Order: sequence, then structure tokens, then C-alpha cells
Amino acid sequence: MSHNSFGHLFRVTTWGESHGPAIGCVVDGCPPLIPLTAEDLQIFLERRRPGQSRFTTQRQEPDQVKILSGVMLDEAGVQVTTGTSIGLLIDNVDQRSKDYGEIKSSYRPGHADYTYDAKYGIRDYRGGGRSSARETAMRVAAGAVARKVIPHVTVRGALVQMGPHKIDRANWDWASVDQNPFFCPDPKAVPLWEDYLDGVRKAGSSCGAVIELVAEGVPAGWGAPIYGKLDAELASALMSINAVKGVEIGDGMESAALTGEENADEMRMGNDGKPLFLSNHAGGILGGISTGQPIIARFAVKPTSSILTPRRSIDRTGAEVDLRTKGRHDPCVGIRGVPVGEAMMVIVLADAFLRHRGQVGEGIDWPFAPVNPT
Repeated sequence: MSHNSFGHLFRVTTWGESHGPAIGCVVDGCPPLIPLTAEDLQIFLERRRPGQSRFTTQRQEPDQVKILSGVMLDEAGVQVTTGTSIGLLIDNVDQRSKDYGEIKSSYRPGHADYTYDAKYGIRDYRGGGRSSARETAMRVAAGAVARKVIPHVTVRGALVQMGPHKIDRANWDWASVDQNPFFCPDPKAVPLWEDYLDGVRKAGSSCGAVIELVAEGVPAGWGAPIYGKLDAELASALMSINAVKGVEIGDGMESAALTGEENADEMRMGNDGKPLFLSNHAGGILGGISTGQPIIARFAVKPTSSILTPRRSIDRTGAEVDLRTKGRHDPCVGIRGVPVGEAMMVIVLADAFLRHRGQVGEGIDWPFAPVNPT
């Protein structure tokens, strides 16, 4: 199976299946001498870990990450990266493959069962195998490494819509995000979401969600024209997350309703001698290159396809069947998609930083004066 790697200079390759003995990844391109311990990664894995509330799958995985390579103690006794590939591993400890015995030969609607079978002639029916969201734990671990590469950049995410229910942006409070089980930035929306998702969960159904990501501290100049556009790389990264069906940058689809006058991010000169943008409809990216404004992206996650309501389908012989999916599943998989989205954004930005540095060194000072003129 190909295409298990993402990135260019900062490159992440994941491996493993939902019901295999372990999952893991290899991170290539991390610069040397960066302090890095398993604890640095674990704090982000804890935000994604299943079974922490009644609103997520009850599969009990501790997700304890191990660093197998790419680090050593320096002369001061600090564990740092060596510049070689970083191997990461998480054991799977709570698989229940028997839950999937009844669908061994049938295709669950909305899942990748049929497409995997059509492509490979075989599929891992135990929790979806490689197509399972279990794989995203390694993305979160790799994203924690990426954060160490660009510590001056802050990447945060929040759930801004659950099913049909949107937040009130006037109530946005980043401090609220980690104080509720939904990563919701609107404290007033939390009780409504609790009632709504309780109803969805008790009905054995599921719902979708929209996640918003914001990166601050990215200077102007990252990204590249045409085929290396920063927004294209972000869109690719976010669309690669399981169950994602839509990505937008800045105003995204809403920009189609704006006039040219409304959409233009006008500029003035700031007191610091740098350009000051008066709006950010572009989401911090113009021509595929960062503007220095916050980079804003959103992605839509479809409802979890594993539901208890019988759905019409077929099996491998072509016989018609009615399926209901047993097992432990997220009623709203978008909730745990927040730390996964953050990880993919920071991986893209770490890669963009290294590529930018490789092409132009430390860059240029605005307005276009070389850093080290000769």
C-alpha cells in the first residue's frame, strides 16, 4: 500500500492498523539539537485520547508514545534530536475484533470497505484497519515534534459547529476550549451541544462537525507559487484526515458572495514599519504565500458512518443485506478531530519553514532589502 508519507523536508510516514499490535510513524527532516522527550508528545496525545467522556468512543487506549530513535542525551544530559529519523510507537491494547465479525463480508455504507476491496482485493474489516481514525494518533505525535521545530508559531483549533448548531462568535474564548469535552470556544453553546449529542448517541446515530484552525506567528513569505502553495498544502493535509469532506481557507466558500471591494484585504503602514492589513478575508495566505496575518482554515467532518440504524448495502457476492454496525464508535468523530487538525496544520507549517529557509536562508527584511547586503 503506497502513499503513507506526507511532507517534503519535514516528512511523516505512518504505519499500523486499528486492530494490529501497534501503530507508529517515522518523522524525517527534524533538525538536530532540539530538546525532545516522550512527555513533550504525550500532552498532545492526551487531548486526542479516546474514552475521556461519554461523547467519544469508549475504547480504552492509553496512547503512551515511545521514542525509538532519533534522540540522545547531549553533554548537559538533555535529550535532544540527532537530525536522523525519529521513530515513534504506540501499542494498541484494547482491540475488540469480535465486534466486527458480522460485517466481515459486507460493505458498510459510508465506510471505505467497498473501495478498499475494489482496489486491493482484500480489506481489514477489524475496525477499518488502515482506514480507521486510530491512525491519526500518530499524526498528533508527529505534530508535537513539528511544534518543537517552529516554537514561535502557535496553532490552535476549536469546534465551531456540531450538526446544525453553530457557535456564537461574539462569545469566542480560547480559554474555554480545553474546559469542555467538545473543544468549544463558546461556553454558552456547550449545554446545547451536550443535550443534542446525548440524543444522537442514545439513538445510536451520529452527526458531523466543523473545526476551525488558527496559526499565529507565521511571518510573511512561507509557501511557494503555483504547485507549492501554502493553502494547497494545508488543504491536502486536512483532506487527508479521516471523514473530512470539505476544507476552506479564510472566508472560503463565503467569499463567493462578496464583492471585490469587500473581499480585498486593504493595507496601510503600521507603526512598526511593516504592512498592516485591515481585514483577513484571505485567511493569511495570498498567492500561496503567507502574509504574516493569522492563517485560518476550517474543515468539515461527516457524521460517523458506524451507526446502529440498519442501512441497506451488499456483500462481496453481490447479495443485498441490511447492516447495523456494532462496536464502540464516536457519535461525533469531529470532536477528536480538533487535535488532529492542529497536528496536520503544524506539520505543514514546519515543512514550509524548512523549505523557505532552504531556499532563501533567513529571508528578507521588508521592503525587500537583503539581510546581508554585499
